[in-house]
Amino acid sequence: MIKYYKTSEQALVELDSPITGAWIHVVDPTPEEIAFLTEKIEIDHDLINYSLDLDEMARIERDDDEGYTFILLRIPHYQGDHVDVPYATVPLGIIIVDGVVVTVCRYETDILKTLTNGKYRGLKTGKRYRFVLYVFLETAIRYLAHLRAINKATEALEDQLQKSTRNREVLALVKYQKSLTYFATALRSNEVMMERVQRMKLFNQYEEDADLLEDVITENQQAIQMTGIATEILSGMMDAFASIISNNLNGVMKVLAALTIILNLPTIVASFYGMNVDLPFSHSPFAFVIVIGISLALTSVAVFFFVKRDWF
Repeated sequence: MIKYYKTSEQALVELDSPITGAWIHVVDPTPEEIAFLTEKIEIDHDLINYSLDLDEMARIERDDDEGYTFILLRIPHYQGDHVDVPYATVPLGIIIVDGVVVTVCRYETDILKTLTNGKYRGLKTGKRYRFVLYVFLETAIRYLAHLRAINKATEALEDQLQKSTRNREVLALVKYQKSLTYFATALRSNEVMMERVQRMKLFNQYEEDADLLEDVITENQQAIQMTGIATEILSGMMDAFASIISNNLNGVMKVLAALTIILNLPTIVASFYGMNVDLPFSHSPFAFVIVIGISLALTSVAVFFFVKRDWF
């Protein structure tokens, strides 16, 4: 899918074809669309492949001879709660070439949708480097939003784990731990890339751009810190609740053992009086009542003992 946008005096409008100062939004392009980008927009085929490769890390490339600047950014991507990794990261390629800015991603992302919804009034597709900065900023904000969602989900699992004797909740925590690992790796690579951008002074044409880049780096560092804190908390929580599950299971086993002993006491008494030998009270007309009384007495003593030992 390829869409074309350009900011007008009112808002961001969609175009039928690319023009100078436009934003070309590419999502999971077909071979025909890739051919169009390489032939008509004159984008290097390798840059498109880099943007679609899910294993690529964040970086920046600048070629003055070819006349392009290529920025690869790792962005968060929500895959759903019923997969092994609910929150993952995917590459987003940003190519600045011939008066246009091109974004290439394998998936449709909320980050780019937010840009089309007019969230940032200062967004101008003609100011291509400032446009890139708004992509950086929205990426950092989206990381923070996903981290808050992960924290909320782990808090809900924490309430379930306190009474759990199964591994289901712990396995759910493992999924979020994987997400945090992906986030930490992506955020660190984004930070290295942004610091290189800052050293290259690509965004120093306008003072507002330099200030915005500082804000972006600060937001990214905050996301890194939040990810580190969430990872440490989640690791400690998993260790603690593994012990809690074991203790809960031990408690269940204690109750079952106590009940087994209590139920066996009347059976033992009844077994003795079921033998064909002379026994105390065997010829008494109250033998049955006496046997029941002995069974109840032993059962009561056992219940009292187990209650005092906190087995119930």
